[in-house]
Amino acid sequence: MKHPHLRSVSPTVLVVGDSMLDRYWDGSVERISPEAPVPVLRFGREWERAGGAANVAANLAALGGRTTLATLLGKDEAGDRLARLMREEGIDLHELQCADMPTVQKIRAVCRQHQMLRIDIEQQAPSDAARSLCEIACGLLPRHPWVVLSDYGKGALTGCERLIARAREHGCRVLVDPKGQSFDRYRGAWLLKPNESEAAAVAGPWKDEHGFQQAMHALRERLELTHLLVTRGERGMALFSANGRMLQIASAAREVFDVSGAGDTALAALAAFLAAGATLENAVRQANVAAGIAVGKVGTSVVSLQDLVRADAEVATAPVPERQRAAVQLMRR
Repeated sequence: MKHPHLRSVSPTVLVVGDSMLDRYWDGSVERISPEAPVPVLRFGREWERAGGAANVAANLAALGGRTTLATLLGKDEAGDRLARLMREEGIDLHELQCADMPTVQKIRAVCRQHQMLRIDIEQQAPSDAARSLCEIACGLLPRHPWVVLSDYGKGALTGCERLIARAREHGCRVLVDPKGQSFDRYRGAWLLKPNESEAAAVAGPWKDEHGFQQAMHALRERLELTHLLVTRGERGMALFSANGRMLQIASAAREVFDVSGAGDTALAALAAFLAAGATLENAVRQANVAAGIAVGKVGTSVVSLQDLVRADAEVATAPVPERQRAAVQLMRR
């Protein structure tokens, strides 16, 4: 199934960053423990999905994009399982296995599609492993005009300044999903995609919409970014560009069921459409639609090309008044 904004062949996108394995323990709760006032989950089944940078790569593959993933994995069963998941999706995996760290895992206890508890297994990646990963990624740059950095603060992208600088030397466009209280290490990226709370932590608070716009224009300029894309939850997305233009897009979410991985999905859709030749505005709009679909699914679910085509078809066949309201929204953006 072909999307109108996607070419049949597009360049391979390189994803670099913190990968993790998401595990779900699903069951039923029928009683409270006699040992402590906590619910007892009667285990029914387990399923696994890729998380973090691996989820970005999986979403790119689901959208039909050719994908390379460079990441750190522990020398453990979780790392082996995550590597298998990536290869099953047809992703070109370049993993650096580290004996000094476990593969990051997020284990969620789930009942009736709602999380009861999350267990995190993680350890900060050693700095020498991060440097080695950077060297691996730099070696892949010549055949990857589009580079995506997925930073979850687990250490894989420590010192990513060098990778961004080398990417710019090769003419690569770098898209970053950032983390932390400072964005200085992402200086010079082609596009930075923080959520609103992350942007506020770095740029400082604002009082109103005008203050938000001023703060984001200033942040983009200070970091020497070509574009700054801020995701705002139910308020959609706001794109700030070097030409001074701002584009606002209303949220495409119909029902928020689980926000896990929605940012990964948006980043993947953005990169997939850009790599396929779409304009930035069209790519942002498709990323917004993809994020809206993702929050209606359970866990870190991928959004496929079929999902996007179906969503476009639903808009096209909507009643006339609804399409008119959509047109008005587009005019106001």
